Formats: sequence, C-alpha cells, structure tokens
Amino acid sequence: MEESQKAMEIIGKYFSEFSPAQDKQWAQLQSIYQTWNEKINVISRKDMENFYERHVLHSLAIATEFSFTDGIRIVDIGTGGGFPGIPLAIFFPNAQFHLVDSIGKKIKVVNEAVSALGLKNVKTYHARAESLPKNHFDFALSRAVAPLSELWTWARPLLKNERHPSAHHKNGLICLKGGDLTEEIASSGLKPHVWEISTFFGEPWFEQKFMVYVPRA
Repeated sequence: MEESQKAMEIIGKYFSEFSPAQDKQWAQLQSIYQTWNEKINVISRKDMENFYERHVLHSLAIATEFSFTDGIRIVDIGTGGGFPGIPLAIFFPNAQFHLVDSIGKKIKVVNEAVSALGLKNVKTYHARAESLPKNHFDFALSRAVAPLSELWTWARPLLKNERHPSAHHKNGLICLKGGDLTEEIASSGLKPHVWEISTFFGEPWFEQKFMVYVPRA
C-alpha cells in the first residue's frame, strides 16, 4: 500500500479536509521516520509497523478535544522522536510548536523530520524543560514521559497566566497516558479532566489509553 493510502486509511477515518500540503506531509511521515530510525533508534520495530496508528493517530487524540488556533504557543515536553508535537504541528499549521528533549540524538531525528516535512511552525530545543522561558506558553504537551506530578512541576511555570484570546480551553497541561491512572492522579493532588481515547478511536490498541488535562489555576 502506498504511504499516502496507508496514512489516510487510518487518519481519514476520523479527520478530513486537509490541504494538499498536509496530505503530502501525512504521506511522507512514515518513510522519513523509517529512514532515520534505522540510523538512530527512537521507535521500536513493532511500533514502526503500526506507525500511523500508534504514533500519529495517538498524537491526534489531542485534536479531538483541543483546537490550537493562530498564534497559540505549545511546548512538547520530552518530545522523544517528535510525538505528539510533529503530527499536531501538521494538523494545526498556524499554531507555534516548541519541541524539547534533553537527549541530543532524539532532537536530531526531530530536526531532520521537521526539515524534510517543511514545517515552518516548529522550533526545537536540546534542553531540559526547566530551562525554557517561564510564563511563555499557552499549553504544554507530553506523552508517557513522567508521572503526572512531575510533569505538572515542569509545565506549570512555563504556562502563561492568561488564556489566549482564541483558545477554547484554559491554559494547561495535556498528557497522553496509558494504564490504570488512579494512584498516579491521587498522588499528584491534582484534579484533571480525563478522557478515554477509545471513545474517539475504535482500534483495540487504544483501550486503556487516556488523555489527561490539567488547567492552569
């Protein structure tokens, strides 16, 4: 199956009305990561076989509830190979994405992907989240990087106090997580909003996968 068909067979089940440029970017994604993953392993081989479902569509779960409009600034903490930041940067081309990771080889892959895709709305940082500008971002994202309490400790100082004029939600942290979150949420002392991703996407892999949102008080 051609990459464009494979991409849109999975993404197109749930999202539509992309521009020709976006369609091309979706189609390019797997081949870009396949090439770089052979040099610098950032995605497991098993996951690479299910790339569009387990990395791209999983990242786009955030787009089912959140809309990042013109000028909104988003920081992806511990972006790894660029997820969820890169798929969301394709989906929301007018928002500004800042992808940060402390591991240099991962940021190298992200930089190469951003360049190959021609993404103009992405900046990358080989750094720890704590070193980024405070009170600078509207939303923070993260995917399975650390417990919720740690993520909130890193994210909260980075978030602006005021809501962006075009944002539908308060500034906050949005995480993609899996498994039983009961203890993790209880120990964090936070009261997040939690969505089951399986209510958005029907593939069995999304069972026990969640999106967690902590608004900035």
